[in-house]
Amino acid sequence: MYPLVIDLTPFINLTDEQFFELCQNHELIRFERNADRTIVLRPLFGGINSIKSANLCGQLGKWNRDEELGVAFSSSAGFTLPNGAVRSPTVSWVKREKWDALTEQEQEVFAPVCPDFLVEFCTEYDSLCQLQSKMREYLDNDCQLGWLIDLETWQVEIYRQNKDVEVLQSPATLSGELVLPEFVLNLESIQSIR
Repeated sequence: MYPLVIDLTPFINLTDEQFFELCQNHELIRFERNADRTIVLRPLFGGINSIKSANLCGQLGKWNRDEELGVAFSSSAGFTLPNGAVRSPTVSWVKREKWDALTEQEQEVFAPVCPDFLVEFCTEYDSLCQLQSKMREYLDNDCQLGWLIDLETWQVEIYRQNKDVEVLQSPATLSGELVLPEFVLNLESIQSIR
């Protein structure tokens, strides 16, 4: 099942608060919202892909705990991008000063900020073209580094500000570069999960 896009705007134009409440009241559905305010319903991860996501989040979380440079998030976090879209990457990270500049209320809802770093998994239920478009949207909204990881082929697309997309075939590791200093993702440990 690919993500389902629903356009409710002819009937109701949900406010940011109403959209947040809708997401909270239906926690078993992964909602996102496009910049044009159409709603995207994404399928939940199955067991294996969820374990892979947890492994990646754990590696980033450990590095973040040790370095204390920002805040790491799992796929359950939503962010309101500057273009108005609400996105929920598989894993994401925001610089500490950017996070601390938000009010407590902004931190409690879909934070009005684009992550500085993020990862999106492409599963058999996703459209690669749609995810590539989403990755470009993140860059357009100030993301500094993004990885699109295809869980079927283990192809990785690396997105950076003002650079062409770099494509790697089954890399063993990925570097956080200058965005996440000294962070190295062990991709082989995620690949080996069955």
